[in-house]
Amino acid sequence: MHTVTTEQQLVEVVRSGSRVRVRGAGTKSAPEPDGGVGVCMGGMTGVLQYDPGEFTFTALAGTRLSEVEGLLAEKNQYLPFDPPLVEAGATLGGTVATGVSGSGRLRYGGVRDFLLGARIVTGEGQAVMAGSKVVKNAAGFDLPKLMVGSLGRYGLLTELTFKVFPRPECSATLVFEAGAVAEGVTLMNRLAGSQYDLACLDMDDAHRVWARLAGFRQAVAARAERVLREVAAPGRVTTEDEDHRFWRDAREFAWIPPGHDLIKIALTPDKIEPLSAAFATLPKRFCVGGHLAWIGWPEGKTLEPLETTLQQLGCAGAAITGASPRRTLGRPQGGAFAARLQTALDPHHKFSSD
Repeated sequence: MHTVTTEQQLVEVVRSGSRVRVRGAGTKSAPEPDGGVGVCMGGMTGVLQYDPGEFTFTALAGTRLSEVEGLLAEKNQYLPFDPPLVEAGATLGGTVATGVSGSGRLRYGGVRDFLLGARIVTGEGQAVMAGSKVVKNAAGFDLPKLMVGSLGRYGLLTELTFKVFPRPECSATLVFEAGAVAEGVTLMNRLAGSQYDLACLDMDDAHRVWARLAGFRQAVAARAERVLREVAAPGRVTTEDEDHRFWRDAREFAWIPPGHDLIKIALTPDKIEPLSAAFATLPKRFCVGGHLAWIGWPEGKTLEPLETTLQQLGCAGAAITGASPRRTLGRPQGGAFAARLQTALDPHHKFSSD
């Protein structure tokens, strides 16, 4: 494993290696390819520029999200896509490469919607700048956004620029009891299609639907009372401590027991019931109004049953953690375009893929 602290060092490793796989803080999977070299980018850290007035910052890819969140908090700002695994040590680069966002993406969008620019080392060992460091960007081909969820196939990220938002004054969560998966899905669909302007909307394994509101304190309290009154379902408003604890545990995946790997699945609400039935005994959670699922998969268990189910349902998935060299599952979209992009940026296929 090579540890790099500068972009030039990374360029030299890529130029001299046959195959390369990067590693950040190790919160997500990045197995070293056979016959190639592993690169640790944990030394490429630090915020290079932060402009609170323009709501943007630029940092090296190995920078931990906890450092970024601490800096933003000083100016009462935050990353609305709700990046997961912050307390576990997740980095900016790993978050972009795996394309993971938290439950908070419901209202404002995921990591792709907040990434403005990036410096990338291509498979030919060239360092290129793509995108912009300002919110208004007139570039036609938004290469940085194509790096989101690419798992390092197209290039290695060294520097990233994001836009940020003002932090809401407060939040409140309502929890509704649904008797079964189907009832929970129906309730989620109703809430997602409402005008309540929810910040988060999840369903847990006990068929409870969690709906979060955020904004000014007085307005949030009034909206919470309205939602509880208008939604004809057993429910309550959580305490402030319960609100913060639930969503903190959600983004840190504290609900997944030890001995399980983390699987991300993109789906639609109509696929929730068959997916739940297929893996009834496994820990799982449905987020973003039922458009994202997380499953705890037993360590060491073959992924074939999950692959088969996702193929049948027409869903795409990704193994975020675990020892399996297989990262993508099911039916990912854009295969032909992805192949052309990989050929353009990595013609010698130095960067590992499934």
